Amino acid sequence: MKPLVSIITPMFNSEAYISETINSVINQTYTNWELLLIDDGSNDKTIAKANQFIAQKPNIKLLKNKANLGAAISRNKGVEASKGKYIAFLDADDLWKPNKLQTQIEFMEAQNCDVCFSSYEQIDETGKLLNKVIKALPELTYQKYLKSNYIGNLTGVYNAKVLGKIKAPNLRKRQDWLLWLAAIKTSGKPAKGIQESLAYYRIRKDAMSSNKINLLKYNYWVYRKGLGFSTLKSVYYMLIFLNEHFLVKSKQVVSINKT
Repeated sequence: MKPLVSIITPMFNSEAYISETINSVINQTYTNWELLLIDDGSNDKTIAKANQFIAQKPNIKLLKNKANLGAAISRNKGVEASKGKYIAFLDADDLWKPNKLQTQIEFMEAQNCDVCFSSYEQIDETGKLLNKVIKALPELTYQKYLKSNYIGNLTGVYNAKVLGKIKAPNLRKRQDWLLWLAAIKTSGKPAKGIQESLAYYRIRKDAMSSNKINLLKYNYWVYRKGLGFSTLKSVYYMLIFLNEHFLVKSKQVVSINKT
């Protein structure tokens, strides 16, 4: 029997994308999964669209927050309810390629890997390819990962049977970086990156990642609040982040036509 994978998907006013996202899970070649949808106080048709799938698929479940509590609390609620050996994350506007889970789970089982991620491609709000692939580093140590957020959250998988259920700190943004830092630290081994592109990350005009000032502000809070570094140490790591971002991370972005 193949191990169960728990997929955590927080939703907030996601009616434009949620059906496509759920279908990308249903179409996985790896079939032993559960999809935990956590609605974070949506006031559009998100729940109605999700319920259409839930009525047909018993392995898709809906959890609801009483109010909008943010991605961290929503993901943690899904993690707490999960039953799988492996835990994966997929936001309500992103997509997986059909072989995503099969490729990663087979790799993790064969390599005794606790934390795994992959390359992924960018799409726009309409789903059009932006001709960019973000290449995964082959290996990622905790110290390396402190320098920049190298894991696309939509590609990450960790072994909850070995590491336990790892929860994100309650920061409004960038909590995924802290979650994967905790997973790698708990493992004591580097995370492994699969070079194949296994997912599509949607670039939205209102996304936090599109605002460079906000990006720097929330990265600082990862060090200061999330990791509890002193102000001086946080500033020091921010300088390292900027260097890493421009000299190393920029090299991950490759034209699809060249791959």
